[in-house]
Amino acid sequence: MGLVLFRKLNISFLAEELDNPAWIRVSFTSDRSLCVTSSNSRLFLSLIHVDRPPIVPSLTTSYAHGTSSMSLLGDTVGGALLKSVERWPDKEALVFLEDGVRKTFAEFLKDVDQAAAGLLALGLRKGDRLGMWGPNTYEWVLFQFATAKAGIILVSVNPAYQLQEVEFALRKVGCKAVVCPTEFRTQKYCDMLRKICPEIESSTPGAIKSARLPELRSVIVLDSRQPGMFHFEDVMQAASSQFTQQLQELQKKISFDEPINIQFTSGTTGAPKGATLSHHNIINNACFVGRRMGYDWRLNTRICLPVPLYHCFGSVGGGIIMAVYGCTLVFPSAGYNGKSNLAALESERCTFIYGTPTMYVDMLAQPDLAKYDLSSLEGGEKNMQKNSPVTFLASPLDNMERKCETVGYIMEHLEAKIVDPTTGEVLPLGMKGEIMVRGYCVMLEYWGDPCKTSECITKDGWYKTGDIGSMDAYSYLKIDGRSKDMIIRGGENVYPAEIEQFLHTHPKVKEAQISHFKIPRYVLFVTDYPVTITGKVTRTSDRIKADPELETPALLWF
Repeated sequence: MGLVLFRKLNISFLAEELDNPAWIRVSFTSDRSLCVTSSNSRLFLSLIHVDRPPIVPSLTTSYAHGTSSMSLLGDTVGGALLKSVERWPDKEALVFLEDGVRKTFAEFLKDVDQAAAGLLALGLRKGDRLGMWGPNTYEWVLFQFATAKAGIILVSVNPAYQLQEVEFALRKVGCKAVVCPTEFRTQKYCDMLRKICPEIESSTPGAIKSARLPELRSVIVLDSRQPGMFHFEDVMQAASSQFTQQLQELQKKISFDEPINIQFTSGTTGAPKGATLSHHNIINNACFVGRRMGYDWRLNTRICLPVPLYHCFGSVGGGIIMAVYGCTLVFPSAGYNGKSNLAALESERCTFIYGTPTMYVDMLAQPDLAKYDLSSLEGGEKNMQKNSPVTFLASPLDNMERKCETVGYIMEHLEAKIVDPTTGEVLPLGMKGEIMVRGYCVMLEYWGDPCKTSECITKDGWYKTGDIGSMDAYSYLKIDGRSKDMIIRGGENVYPAEIEQFLHTHPKVKEAQISHFKIPRYVLFVTDYPVTITGKVTRTSDRIKADPELETPALLWF
């Protein structure tokens, strides 16, 4: 028994902590703690069983390993969807209110198989990369699952990317195909692609040869016909019986350990990097996130999803959870709209809503909030992308203090530790340090970038998050900021988050952002912040509209 648990706790970690001893003995104490005695020291660890919120303060150091009575899933994205279709064929799977699209699970699977066979007919093969570039539409989710079934790696491209950004992303991962609408709002997708690849105009669809994007062969446009590009209907009509049969045979060759999705980092600390995720990463993360949210017993879950699909929060927390648990996803609009979200909650009787803190602030600030019937709503979720994406999560059963002040407790089958950023030593409970995680959730690599991969994933499999936080004896985690945002003032380490949390206590402050100074030289009052499409506030000073002669100020949003 002890040896089995010892393996689950990971030998390499214990060996590090016990200074590589000659021998190790594992035993249990009367309070169910795990005592590891070695030839030169002793270490007490505790088993954090996380099928339910921990009620016993078991941890003795800032290291947690979440155990569970439920095993990891050995399934692919296509396999998970098929199981839900067999169980709930006529249940509504997807609702896109702005476009008037409604699909049952059976209808969705039929479309997925047709699109997957169509991609094979266009010449895409297992392991090729397809870039999905656009807002939240039915076709986004359709190609997410179609590529998974065909063994093609979906590249989630930020719909707000401009010329240089999209060229970098597509070239970095070597996309063979790109799917996009003609345009959306101010984004002219086809025009940008023509500027990068002027050869498209004179090309035959499927035979693009571009100097700047040498691996690109096909562009698939969702809503219009363009010279040198396929139309979405061309893909669907290409799905002949030959390629349908090829698709079925391919299912036997797809492994759940293979890469299935590339998510680009936000690039706020340098050039975007392509975090590469496998079926195993995202299926299991969706499984255990959904389990903690109660989707395994809430059989009529309807999730309002205003977060962008290009981000892991939308594609995994939404799309893959739909496939694993048979939830219904409701998309209020192609791009974020606070009023549309509230209207969708009411008209579709949604039981859950996803969003970033900025989105929630906006929805609560809508002047006509009171007129909407939100009685069906049972809860919400706010959201680490390179960790597919959730490593800590609160339970609906947690008290309000834990829901507001922590990001929850350790997820099933994962390890986490808080370490001194300089020495790498595990810190005592409650002390702030860098958060590191290990387990099925950690990405495979940064695509085509072994140096950056080795910088953030140790040889023992620990992922360095770059986040600073602290852990309590129940494994609940508090995030205090990014290590790169740390301010050293008078020899003391100060994190912007702790100052921002204090400013939030003022009733007239909606949001606050601190940069560089604990006691700022200037305070700038603004009506809004520069934010990314996912609702993250951009801290970079050159994005802040202020007097150029001012040093970076503190920002308060009223």
